[in-house]
Amino acid sequence: MILIDGRKAREHYITLLQERVNGLSVVPQLAIIQVGSRADSDAFIKAKKSFAMKIGAKEIHIKFSEDVSQNEVIEKIKELNADQGIQGIIVQLPLPLSLNPDIIIENIDPLKDVDGLTKNSNYIPATARGISQLLKFYSIDLFNKKVVILGRSKLVGTPIAKMCIKSGADVTVCHQQTPDIPSVTKKADIVIVAIGCPKYINSNFLSRDQIIIDVGITRIDDKGESRLVGDVDFENVKDIVKMITPVPGGVGQMTVLALFENLVDSCYNTLN
Repeated sequence: MILIDGRKAREHYITLLQERVNGLSVVPQLAIIQVGSRADSDAFIKAKKSFAMKIGAKEIHIKFSEDVSQNEVIEKIKELNADQGIQGIIVQLPLPLSLNPDIIIENIDPLKDVDGLTKNSNYIPATARGISQLLKFYSIDLFNKKVVILGRSKLVGTPIAKMCIKSGADVTVCHQQTPDIPSVTKKADIVIVAIGCPKYINSNFLSRDQIIIDVGITRIDDKGESRLVGDVDFENVKDIVKMITPVPGGVGQMTVLALFENLVDSCYNTLN
């Protein structure tokens, strides 16, 4: 079994990204809009701030209280759209139930939508781009490969499927209503799991020598200790698969990188 190490891949791409930032006449600036306070959102934003500092970019963190009106958030987005010093805008998800994320996100200028979530965005969503970069680093070619994706969410599963199709893969997307999922996943060359169910995929779903990309990440209590696990039961499958991403240390390492790759792309697009 070969471990698909996201940390190793990220360090490689960080060097390339820093070189691109150094070649700019402006400092890339990312606006992060947060509503309310959640421990997971706070952690993700902290990681983005740290990464921005590492590559020489800047972040502007706009934080609203949980009872903010939808119109107020949209007005702030419009203000940021008009600010020529801001090249990227993201809304940290999830939002409180009182707000409609689809309506709010669609107000982001597609040229600044570095999360790739608006209908006319110029950019590949960060998770999909991160996986693409990770596969490229390990010389895993998707062309003519049978790829099965578990999960069809708008934010993760669907963009990953589009990325794989664009790369020439034969793609099947499974979801909760798909009958006999193991019979589908066992026939794949590559299985990408993004369902948000910790340790759901075990050896019963897989065949020997497959490549497994685990997008899931959930914090669980295990024997009195809190730890992060993926959607794949790593210990159960590691001896039969050819290659697999760990959790943590796999896909998650690449998503923040991909977000800032989109931001730097936005800078170059603006300058040109």
